[in-house]
Amino acid sequence: MTDVFIAADNILSPLGYTTAENYSQLKKNVSGVKLHNNTAMSEMPFYAALFEHNNWYVKDEHIKFTKFEQLLAASIANALQNCSVDTRDKYTLLIISSTKGNISLLETEAKSTELKERIALHTSAGIIARHFHFVNKPVVISNACISGLLGILTGMRLIRSGQYKNVVVAGADVVSRFILSGFQSFQAISSQQCKPFDKERDGINLGEGAGTIVLSSDTMYARSIKVMGGGTSNDANHISGPSRSGAELYQVIKNTLKEANLSPTDIDLISAHGTATIYNDEMEAKAISLAGMQSVPVNSLKGYFGHTLGAAGLIESIVTIQSMRENTALPTKGFQNHGVSEPINICINLQQAELTNCLKTASGFGGCNGTVLFSKTSTN
Repeated sequence: MTDVFIAADNILSPLGYTTAENYSQLKKNVSGVKLHNNTAMSEMPFYAALFEHNNWYVKDEHIKFTKFEQLLAASIANALQNCSVDTRDKYTLLIISSTKGNISLLETEAKSTELKERIALHTSAGIIARHFHFVNKPVVISNACISGLLGILTGMRLIRSGQYKNVVVAGADVVSRFILSGFQSFQAISSQQCKPFDKERDGINLGEGAGTIVLSSDTMYARSIKVMGGGTSNDANHISGPSRSGAELYQVIKNTLKEANLSPTDIDLISAHGTATIYNDEMEAKAISLAGMQSVPVNSLKGYFGHTLGAAGLIESIVTIQSMRENTALPTKGFQNHGVSEPINICINLQQAELTNCLKTASGFGGCNGTVLFSKTSTN
């Protein structure tokens, strides 16, 4: 089977504009989540990780980028600078992941045929592809909050199939009144900084950002991290509520370990979805327990970035990859007291440990679940 390596990556968030800048802030326990009094978004104050400046601004003389597209372009540009992947190569593909894209234009633009086309995700994907001179038609993935993770899996599979040698996977989402009000209508927004897996958790903080991972089969990247496998499932439980048993996420974890020819005891860290809602965290804890991984260190990064929706799977995978490079497991910001029914091993402090195999999980509306497994190559 063709090996798929991480050739380059980028995180663009309120904490920094590169992976290194973001990870440096995470190790200092700095969060991008702050209290905002923005009446244009909400009549009530809310906690979220929002950009205060647009120093990442990217220009294109042929198109006026939206904020969503600006984030994608800036993140992709930085990642491409750190590898030799040629976007004009017929064996290079672009994948764009997002849940909402340009949906915020509905708040500022008059209803028209042009607006309908402008807010379509395929329009943004085409704009980004032309900006970077990709010769292949881009692929768009929008599957709730597993979109970014599913982008990685899709890229891995396309490379393994022999159709492409390189895949640039980028995801982004921005926070708008439309998006915030939707989560408020579910009473899913926390009144404080979120507390994943904590007994006092009461909901999510939203966040905006972008992430890019460049996947490659080129052996010049063999001293990197390898994508070992992954998969998806669906609870078929409820449009917004996850499975109560965790069985469906557990099945994906089980299948992923089998694909990678690893056992539960081989996993050194689990980067959980960890939204800090009552039901998501409970479901994940049950799935981890069913998988026999109660002793494996688990963290959630939502207390640092907020929930970045379609970008979450990418951003959090990149942090996991950086953790493997530095053999450092990050704590779960906001967690104080165990609040799920299963005795899983929540990271509470910055830990130095050999991280060889790490699992990333994600879940989303509609009952979707996803996992991806990263391993250090034998040449590391």
